[in-house]
Amino acid sequence: MQAGQHTLSNLFAQLGLPADQAAMDEFIASHRPLESGVALYRATFWSAAQRDFLKEEIIEDADWAGVIDDLNGRLS
Repeated sequence: MQAGQHTLSNLFAQLGLPADQAAMDEFIASHRPLESGVALYRATFWSAAQRDFLKEEIIEDADWAGVIDDLNGRLS
């Protein structure tokens, strides 16, 4: 999949989370705001696999980094 095709819905699906708009809105509302100074991938609500995926994509500035940044902004 190319970077331009990554959406928030695709990210939620990639993380194994419900990816419909209502579920995403609920997830964001229930997990925001992130604790000050805590990186998104270090948030306590992720599983180990989710945490590893998010960390790797951000550190490598990979294809998913833009949409992960978007999620981080929504959780801030």
